[in-house]
Amino acid sequence: MTAQVRLQQTVGMSADPDDPYRWLEDVTGERALSWVRERNAETVAELAVGSRFEALRAEIREVLDSTDRIPYITRLGGYRYNFWRDREHPRGLWRRTTLAEYRKERPDWEVLLDVDALGRDEGENWVFDGAQYLRPQDREAQYRRALVSLSRGGADAAVVREFDIERREFVPDGFQLPEAKSTVGWIDADSVYVGTDFGLGTLTTSGYPRTVRQWRRGAPLAQAELVYEGKPDDISVSAYHDDTEGFERDFVWRVLDFYRCELYQRCEQRLRRIEVPDDAIAGVHRQWLLIELRSAWTVGKTYPAGCLLVADFDKFMAGGRDLRVLFTPDERTSLAGSHWTRHHLILDVMRDVVSQLSVLTPAQDWRATPLTDTPPLCSLSAWGTDPDTDDEYLLDVNGFLTPSTLAIGTIGAGPALALKQAPAFFDGAGLAVHQHFAVSDDGTRIPYFVVSPDTAVPPGGWPTLLYGYGGFEISLQPAYGGGRGRAWLARGGCYVLANIRGGGEYGPSWHCATLKRHRHLVYEDFAAVARDLVARGLTTPPRLGAQGGSNGGLLVGVMLTRYPELFGALVAACPLLDMLRYHMLLAGASWTAEYGDPDDPAEREYLLRFSPYHQLRADRRYPPTLLTTSTRDDRVHPGHARKLVARMREYGLPVTYYENIEGGHGGAADSEQAAFMSALAYEFLWRHLSG
Repeated sequence: MTAQVRLQQTVGMSADPDDPYRWLEDVTGERALSWVRERNAETVAELAVGSRFEALRAEIREVLDSTDRIPYITRLGGYRYNFWRDREHPRGLWRRTTLAEYRKERPDWEVLLDVDALGRDEGENWVFDGAQYLRPQDREAQYRRALVSLSRGGADAAVVREFDIERREFVPDGFQLPEAKSTVGWIDADSVYVGTDFGLGTLTTSGYPRTVRQWRRGAPLAQAELVYEGKPDDISVSAYHDDTEGFERDFVWRVLDFYRCELYQRCEQRLRRIEVPDDAIAGVHRQWLLIELRSAWTVGKTYPAGCLLVADFDKFMAGGRDLRVLFTPDERTSLAGSHWTRHHLILDVMRDVVSQLSVLTPAQDWRATPLTDTPPLCSLSAWGTDPDTDDEYLLDVNGFLTPSTLAIGTIGAGPALALKQAPAFFDGAGLAVHQHFAVSDDGTRIPYFVVSPDTAVPPGGWPTLLYGYGGFEISLQPAYGGGRGRAWLARGGCYVLANIRGGGEYGPSWHCATLKRHRHLVYEDFAAVARDLVARGLTTPPRLGAQGGSNGGLLVGVMLTRYPELFGALVAACPLLDMLRYHMLLAGASWTAEYGDPDDPAEREYLLRFSPYHQLRADRRYPPTLLTTSTRDDRVHPGHARKLVARMREYGLPVTYYENIEGGHGGAADSEQAAFMSALAYEFLWRHLSG
């Protein structure tokens, strides 16, 4: 446990007349955990019983553990790497195979690390948190070393250990980091960049590294050479080495807030600022600098927010500003992403929330050509498998009723060919997908998708589950969900995905319109979709439920306190709910650019207006509500959910609570836990919405 986490677990937990439940912020305190165990027992006795719950849990678990799922891969040298979980390996196998073997229906995998066995051997509840690979100096050689991250119970904080891939064992005297929210990456075989908890003053107020250092093999961690030190109120500082042959460079990031950062090139111990707007997203590939603008930028001429620019990196660093526009948004389109291959750039452009892929080629004056056809109301994504080597790419296509197809291709060599096909986990033949638009209070059109039975609407409407997020420029697109399909759609439910403002569905302006004092627009949009569903006759308030997690849990909390008459049941996972103290709890300080700063009187005033913990009233009717979280969530503090539940219980309001001991911010550490948590939510929704 880091010093920052220890501090934030114990701040302000004494009696407080304005907040009698602050003691529930003591994450692992015996009094708080005793309260959690009592609530969990009540919920298990209430919901985790009966044939429907058992069927839900079994059907969802079967999806999560299916051996027919697509094992998605990362290309490194001559191997394709994958991390895999199933019923026999709940914590997972880190493994690899060749492309020729991967093409087979049942590939032969070489297991590098069995996380279940490791946990048993070491007496730890390890969860695999990824690996950073060292590229060999000989580009024809295989990868030999990796830095493996392992978290206890799925928390963001992790330990890091050097791993010998060929010997399939940890390096006894290799690079190792104790548990912290660290950043680490290879420079060469004998040195790494590291940001971690070096002691007092080395973490930001958000709990992330404030310094980044160069650590050489064999030297004590405390003697790592300081590369850069940020300010206490920054979010984090990090560095990385670009090992592209012929374009080796080093970069340092200083993240000022969630949307602003400073990017530097490190040259012979000096830092040179890359002079792009601090809210732009900048990246370097070989000789090219890509700049995605979040706000308008005037440099000789004015480039609008949401556009993508490219420049020659070395000329830009020398003062040149010869910028080429690769994409400009309009009222219906936005840039969802871009990915390099060796000689090409793949653009993912959303038009009314549906992706369209194209290829731009520098050698052909950046002329764009379509990469593939766009299926209706589906999602597409494509990415280069090794942008330093060649133009191979992977293409993934899926939709609400369309299981994923993973295809492989080489740009310029014909269409991609299917590699793997995911199974259909439910029968979608009697279902249909439609896109509609609601009108929010200020007249803005809000898109949303409806997945429903392809039949006449029954009297009283369908049991309908409305899902949303609305924050941090995160876009929600059509996606196949086997568990959702089995637990909800196949049982006669209607599923709705709302593309409310706060996300990135229509570019930066769609997100920026809701920042800080304009946050109310997120909630007005979601309420507008709920009303539109009723106006179209698809459902009625008693049969309409809403679900969301994290920032989406805050969304559900506001629906509870501001729009309770619109819903028959609500489910929130790992939610933010106390918006006057969120910045003091775990990573909360990193989100003030999104919500506002409660220590600023003006911003505190509007935060109070929608803070669910403070807007709850004893004399108002509320729909039944299920809140879930994780004791090991070290991103959104479990105290948010605990305190709202305690207050609802005090007021005699209908509330159910379950806190998974493991799981981190994802809420579950393995498939068994995930199936249980998901089944609780669906059982709760069916009980309250199917009448």
